[in-house]
Amino acid sequence: MNAKGWRLLALPPLGPDLIHHVFDPLAEVVVPAERSREALHAALADAELVVGDFTGELSLDAAAVAAAPRLAFVQMPSVGVDSLDLDALTAAGVAVANTAGANARSVAEWALAAALDLSRQLSWADRRMREGGWPQLETAARGSDELANRRVGVLGMGAIGAEVMRLFEALGCRVAYWSRRRRDTGVYQELDDLLAGSDILVVCLPRTPETVGLLDSRRLALLPRGAFLINVARGGIVPDDAVLAALDGGGLAGAALDVYEDEPPPADHPLRRHESVLLSPHAAGATRQSQLNIITAVVDNIRAAAEGRPVTNVVNGVDPLIRHR
Repeated sequence: MNAKGWRLLALPPLGPDLIHHVFDPLAEVVVPAERSREALHAALADAELVVGDFTGELSLDAAAVAAAPRLAFVQMPSVGVDSLDLDALTAAGVAVANTAGANARSVAEWALAAALDLSRQLSWADRRMREGGWPQLETAARGSDELANRRVGVLGMGAIGAEVMRLFEALGCRVAYWSRRRRDTGVYQELDDLLAGSDILVVCLPRTPETVGLLDSRRLALLPRGAFLINVARGGIVPDDAVLAALDGGGLAGAALDVYEDEPPPADHPLRRHESVLLSPHAAGATRQSQLNIITAVVDNIRAAAEGRPVTNVVNGVDPLIRHR
């Protein structure tokens, strides 16, 4: 047992040597015997601090929370906390923190890169070139536009949405936003009005019961014909079937997706074969800079918990001063 007396369970799918190298100075560190629900529940029996699994494979649902009577703090190495049962953790008095803002620049840059790709048909032309073609006229015929003066709608105005707005405005785009909480800066519009006036829609919302299915077929149909959809949020906010229907019906000219309802999507999923879709394996935030930001935030919070100082970025309203139970 370490000097502070804390037992930390680390769940990220990283090598045990790396996990121990990072966290051993802070607490007594354990990892599950294997990546299974049974091993997770067994390891939770004595866990006081948990670093969560950013993939969501080892999720902390209500049953996992019930298996952790000593649990006092969960630190997610990500912005999203949708793999956790926040209600169960809050009811148990367990503080939950994320790494808000750590990957905002990385995700926003991916959204901008995706918009440039879709607007200039970059990936489509690349595929044709690799097949031996020379699609000079076809590329222009598919629609090749500059971003300047395009109307960009941003859904969600957290750290990522704010950075998305800043980057697109720097290129001369006209940006408006909708968020569940109105901000003091930026041009706010009601959701349906924003959709109706967006040539490019960037989705940055967290996945919650209120946002699942928010952009269904009816709402996607509000977008101007030929609009682009960019989703850097979470799967399910825009159902995959609704995206496909909008693409095949001609409402959407293209989509750039970093997230999906099922991750990974099945190998035969029609999104994988669609010519107007840019696909990414939930990696928009995975730059070296953002990963350093995330691990720094995680280590700082675990150190604060172990040393009796308040942790930061608590998302469920529980006291940020972590105590033994």
